[in-house]
Amino acid sequence: MSDYKPKPKSPPRKSSTPRIAMDALLEDPAGNNPIRRALWLEGLDRRLRPYLPPSLAAHARLANFERGRLVFVVDAPVWRAKLRLAAPELLDAARSIGLDAAEFVVKTTIPNPVAAPVRKAKPMSAATLMSLQAALASLKKPDPSGSSDTG
Repeated sequence: MSDYKPKPKSPPRKSSTPRIAMDALLEDPAGNNPIRRALWLEGLDRRLRPYLPPSLAAHARLANFERGRLVFVVDAPVWRAKLRLAAPELLDAARSIGLDAAEFVVKTTIPNPVAAPVRKAKPMSAATLMSLQAALASLKKPDPSGSSDTG
């Protein structure tokens, strides 16, 4: 008889091909994946949105839910006041879908200056155009020949 022993099987090798980026981002064994949390909050926002007053829905969004605090963000102080009035209904709606919501917080965002609409320039009046042309003409170097021919 021989003393041959088969080698223990090594674990299967991982494929060397790149994985899809989203799959890699969503895989988190610790369970604290920010991408997964953002997707969960987006789904929660979609479930609570029907409980917002119609005029307010375009100006408010769910920002967070943690330790019983339901946090919404609005784009202007006037919407903050209106959303505070809808707080009891939104807390009840959150409880009805299984959240242990006890507190309601509304925050106002600061408008993004980059996203501000660009204003079109007003057309110049004839008098402004003539004054601008005269100012530009006065900045031109004088003719070295000494003639002042402006004809």
